[in-house]
Amino acid sequence: MNWTRLRAAAARNLEGLPFIAPWLLGFLLFLAFPLAYSFYMSFHQVRILPTGPAASWRGLGYYNEILFSSSSLYNELIPFMLEALIMIPVILVFAFLAATLLNFRFRGRALFRAVFFVPVIFSSGYVVAEFVNQGQGGFGFLERYDVAALLSAYFGDRAVTAALLAVLERFVLVLWYSGVQMIIFLAGRQTIPRSVYESARIDGASPWQVFWKITLPAMLPFIFLNLVYTTVDLFTFPFNPIIQLIGTGNYGYNSALAWIYFAIILAFLALVFLLFHRVLRSGYRAR
Repeated sequence: MNWTRLRAAAARNLEGLPFIAPWLLGFLLFLAFPLAYSFYMSFHQVRILPTGPAASWRGLGYYNEILFSSSSLYNELIPFMLEALIMIPVILVFAFLAATLLNFRFRGRALFRAVFFVPVIFSSGYVVAEFVNQGQGGFGFLERYDVAALLSAYFGDRAVTAALLAVLERFVLVLWYSGVQMIIFLAGRQTIPRSVYESARIDGASPWQVFWKITLPAMLPFIFLNLVYTTVDLFTFPFNPIIQLIGTGNYGYNSALAWIYFAIILAFLALVFLLFHRVLRSGYRAR
């Protein structure tokens, strides 16, 4: 009996394999070797000679230099992390509200859904960079009403004030990155049966109670999925200073910096997994 259950569980787990097979094949063909070679270069000083690249062993030299002998990584990483901690909730809340509105039935709903998702298609790195270079993407009243002074007087901390200003200056572009999250939230809302809402209304539940007792618990897996997606997406943001920093220096130094940044992303995602797991456990206990 247990063997039958194990075979059934293994079959269910393998159901998703055909869906990830194209990505897995592409990874093995095009990304596996460059990743392995970059890890190899992070321990070597690489020089490009007429006869080809020449590598000399440096061990952990580049890692020690980046982590302990230089402040360039921390000078760029800490402000960006503060910006990410602000942008992630903004994107998730906006996407959730937009998906809730677009889930209602009204005329032109398909058109509005397309309008909300179109910026995701056109928001390539070059398009976004051109918008920012032209001074677009932020609020026009920031300088007019001296918002920087107001934020500085209210928060006091220069790092927090700078992070808030950076988000406000690119606020419209930040919302552009909520299209995929909105589609995921919209798909999640459609998995909730209408009969559940009808039963809640018959029992006299208010819209606020329906949201906290039905909608939010049912959307928790989709919130977690969007949280992970948004985190990864922001760490590859076109204006990510760490990405720009990786483009300088020699090949060995760049490779070491890229792998350190990759480890930071994994640590951040592990923290997200841990916090969300605790939220889910506390939610089930509350029930």
